[in-house]
Order: sequence, then structure tokens, then C-alpha cells
Amino acid sequence: MNYEDAVKEMEEIIEKLEREQLPLKKAQELFERASQLAKFSQEELSKTTGKLYQIKQELDKITEEEA
Repeated sequence: MNYEDAVKEMEEIIEKLEREQLPLKKAQELFERASQLAKFSQEELSKTTGKLYQIKQELDKITEEEA
């Protein structure tokens, strides 16, 4: 699963929870799944942020060396 798929599934779950009258157990299951997807998405964003920060530092270093 990738970030985009997780967000899409989370959006579908939210729509279903808002739109439908679900039995409590089913609503709980969907809520738990959405929570898992949110955690996964946050972890993916954190990884990407870290990678972007590392790239920026490398570019800054190159720029300093050229100056």
C-alpha cells in the first residue's frame, strides 16, 4: 500500500461513516481501519519529510562548496 491508496481508502471510510447508519460493530471496525490508515499515512509523511530534509542538506552542502 502507498500513501495515496491509504488516503483514498480513509476518505471512503469517512464518507461511509457519515452517510450510512451502520451497526455499532461495523462502525467500530471501520473507525479502527481508518485509524490504522491514518497512522500509516503519518509514518509515510514523516519518512518523506526526512528524505527531503536530507536532500536539502546535501544540496546546501554542494552550494556551499561551489561558493
